[in-house]
Amino acid sequence: MLITFIILFVIALGSAIYIGYRAYYLAGKIADALEYIEELELTNEYMYGKIVQSHDIMQQIDRLGSFEAEDEAGTTFQLLNEVITELKEQFDGTTQEEK
Repeated sequence: MLITFIILFVIALGSAIYIGYRAYYLAGKIADALEYIEELELTNEYMYGKIVQSHDIMQQIDRLGSFEAEDEAGTTFQLLNEVITELKEQFDGTTQEEK
């Protein structure tokens, strides 16, 4: 009877130690994941700010429509403007369907 009690006690103690270790380990993993998510949020906010700033600058540069697509500088400007506008729309959540 005493041996059965000791065996059950050892099994229960081992299980409690294992469960405690797993809880501690998983808490650390969750903390790491939350930190990573916070870093991603900061990066996204930074990138969104830069995209909006670039879009505004591009619109300000060509406010008079002086960059024509007929020359190399105008074509380059148009392509850059399209890329920045597309990025801004994607970050704003207003993507348009491809034609």
